[in-house]
Parts: sequence; structure tokens; C-alpha cells
Amino acid sequence: MTVTIRQLHPHFFGEVSGVDLRKPLTPQEARDIEAGMDKYAVLLFRNQDITDEQQLAFALNFGERENARGGTVTKKEDYRLTSGLNDVSNLGKDGKPLPKDHRTHLFNLGNCLWHSDSSFRPIPAKFSLLSARVVNPKGGNTEFADMRAAYDALDDDTKAEIEDMICEHSLMYSRGSLGFLDYTEEEKQMFKPVLQRLVRTHPVHGRKSLYLSSHAGAILGMSVPEARLLLRDLTEHATQPEFVYVHKWTLHDLIMWDNRQTLHRVRRYDQSQPRDMRRATVAGTEPTVAQQAAE
Repeated sequence: MTVTIRQLHPHFFGEVSGVDLRKPLTPQEARDIEAGMDKYAVLLFRNQDITDEQQLAFALNFGERENARGGTVTKKEDYRLTSGLNDVSNLGKDGKPLPKDHRTHLFNLGNCLWHSDSSFRPIPAKFSLLSARVVNPKGGNTEFADMRAAYDALDDDTKAEIEDMICEHSLMYSRGSLGFLDYTEEEKQMFKPVLQRLVRTHPVHGRKSLYLSSHAGAILGMSVPEARLLLRDLTEHATQPEFVYVHKWTLHDLIMWDNRQTLHRVRRYDQSQPRDMRRATVAGTEPTVAQQAAE
């Protein structure tokens, strides 16, 4: 079958048909999907009842798998998934919803804030691919915002002001904004801030986009209050309804998004009910600014 993509939002977000992700992609299918990502920034694949291994194999068409180290407070011995996918569920190792006071649950609430995956890494992620294995009956929509359209809508003075700004990103900034402030010394080292440009240029089509995230908590050369006000203003601008697509999940949806061109967040949901979402993450290939890798 031929890959076809139908645009669902005036600025971005496409729905793909003609692909069965249980089977290996042909080289042409992989090229068509990557071209779709460059154009639409987010792609939806419906009715994809896949295994973890099939999800990872699909992701590897677009780059190497990102090393997940340093993105969670969950200890390795407590991981629920051992397949190499990121666990974006509300479930513990026993398969049951985590208690509301569980440290991992409280940390994961940061996913309800607008963010770009792995912007807290020296080399941030390229693509994320999220598969819905158990859908929560109440809430849990994921919202996506087009950072290219948001940049284009800025006035010229603001574009000139922010063009060369460098931000500090850390998981401690995003979680700290929700009152999660208790870290071990090892975690503080692991979550040390990294530098990212505030304005990125896409390597294929050359469009500029805002590179925002709840992980951004400082701007070089500015006081922290001034920087956070600017970042808050830009995020409010970039997440206006005209730039946002709201996705209500159905079982076996897979959504793939470009972290270089979008923000996303999950909405609150009934934490007493299971929600099993699994993410494959395609690694980025270069830092947004010259900086020493933290590994």
C-alpha cells in the first residue's frame, strides 16, 4: 500500500494510512514517513496493535534509540518495562496504578506541563513514538503545539530579541515548578542543567521554531525572574488554541512527533485507573549549541 497522509489541523498534524507497523517498512515507506514528519511535525497511526519489539523496530528507521539514562527517579530494579521502551504509564512493576503519594507518580506529573522530550539532555531527542496499550477511561488527552507556526506569529522585535538566546534546561526546573524539590545528590548530578538554543532551525526545510519546554528555567545573561517571565510569556503565546491539536486516545493509536518542532503535554486523568503508554525515543544527532556532552 501507499503511504497517504491527511492533515488534521491548519498548521500541522497528519493522520497516516496505508502502513502496518507490525511489518518492516520498505525504504520508500520510511522516506515517505520521515518526509511527513518534516512537513506535519506530528503523525497519527491508528489501529496499530504492536509489540514492544515492533515499536522499537519501527523507530529505528529514523535514527538510533536514545539512551534513557538520567530521565527518571525510578531505580532500574523497579522498572516495569525491560524491552528498551520508555514507560509513560501510571503503573508500578506489579502492573497496578502507583499510589498517589509514590515518588515516581509525583515526578511523572511533570508530563502534564508543556515540554519537549529530552530537552534536558545535552543532545535532545529527535522523534518520540507513543503507543497506547491501555487507554484511561477519563481524561488523559495529549495536546501538541506547533512551534514553527508559533515562531512565525511573533512580531519582528521579539524575533530579533530572542534569536541568539541560550536557555538552561533541567528536570529539576520542570518538577520544581510543581513543588517536587527533594533530590538525592546522585539525582542532582544527573539532572544538572544543559544549554539549548531558544530558536532552532530545522535541518531539512530550514523553518525556525521556538524551542521551549517546562524544563527551561534560566536564560544566559538574564536574571532568573526576568528569564522565567519571558519563557512564560513565550509559552503562553505558543500554546494558544490556534497552534494546538488535542488528541483523544483510542486503543492502539501510535503518535509520532518531532521534538525539534513541537511541544506536548498530557492532561490530567483518573489515576486510580490503569493507563499504559509506551514510548520509543529516537536520539538526536547534535547539540543545539556547542557544549560538552554530559556522559
